[in-house]
Amino acid sequence: MPFIDTSALEVIERLPGWYGRYFHSSSMTFAHYDFKRGSSIHEHFHPQEEVYEVIEGELELTIDGVKQVARPGLVGIVPSNVRHSVKALTDGRAIIVDYPLRTVCARGTLRQRK
Repeated sequence: MPFIDTSALEVIERLPGWYGRYFHSSSMTFAHYDFKRGSSIHEHFHPQEEVYEVIEGELELTIDGVKQVARPGLVGIVPSNVRHSVKALTDGRAIIVDYPLRTVCARGTLRQRK
């Protein structure tokens, strides 16, 4: 599937305040999120490397105990198996990419809409 219309994907509220549209390539998982101010993603880790690209707004991203505000133009890269957490400082939008492919999240399987 060389082209995906992300606006046609189902929106899933993975965690309170995090509304995502998910899809996969053969080796990566992509999540397009709308997030609400004050929402958060608890500290966790996983085998995938993860990249946070904020399109609009600001996220406080803590990676291995180091806090930084991610915003348009400042990308956060989480290495494999490193503890990290996120807090939304504003409403906004972000694209989060996992490598390798991630098929399971906190609330079950992420499936591509056919």
